[in-house]
Amino acid sequence: MSRARWGVVLLLASALALAALAFSRPRPPRPPEAKPTLLLLTSLPLVFGEQFSLHDAGSPTLKALETRYRVVPISVTGPTDLSKGRVLLMAHPLAQTAENLVALDAWVRRGGRVLLLADPLLEWPSERPLGDPLRPPAMFMDTGLLQHWGVSLAGPDRRGPQLRRLGGRDVLTVSPGSLEGACEIAGDHFVAHCRVGQGRATIVADADLLDTRHLDRRAASNLDGVVAELADLQR
Repeated sequence: MSRARWGVVLLLASALALAALAFSRPRPPRPPEAKPTLLLLTSLPLVFGEQFSLHDAGSPTLKALETRYRVVPISVTGPTDLSKGRVLLMAHPLAQTAENLVALDAWVRRGGRVLLLADPLLEWPSERPLGDPLRPPAMFMDTGLLQHWGVSLAGPDRRGPQLRRLGGRDVLTVSPGSLEGACEIAGDHFVAHCRVGQGRATIVADADLLDTRHLDRRAASNLDGVVAELADLQR
């Protein structure tokens, strides 16, 4: 290969390396006036701890999200709640009624964006007894939404911590599931990117990755991966 061609190859390799480095860096905080609204629907103790104590308010997940967004918690995917924003993070939510699922689908098809963390085997530790309505469900309660969007979610092949890719980063998951379907499915079957009408839905087969307080150092990029996926949804 000629010296000129080697120069072009080296320039391209350097440009790609710099682009990958920039993509993998944590996104800087936005000033308050520039923060878009992020709707948050979750059964997990992200806004308050399990005992709803002010001393345990604000999880690492919430703090990471609030560097980039004005986070607005909602209780259901009804039309009134969804009208408050254009981007929604559903982090292992409770089962929604048929009417609210119809409202969610219509909201996405009109241009809404949703990042859904759907865990088929939640390992998140909880002090609440089984059967307590405030305890996060043991699995994502899919009542037909994923199938409607062309995706199927399967349980884990094996339990325990495993590395996956999210938002261009290695993230630590716990007993993650796998996704199949007509959407754009990642090579490790961990993430599905779906076009739904004029909107977009990204499905992730784990929610334990948000529990960074109880995960080891391999979870250092977990929340950056979530923020990166949210940023991609807004493009």
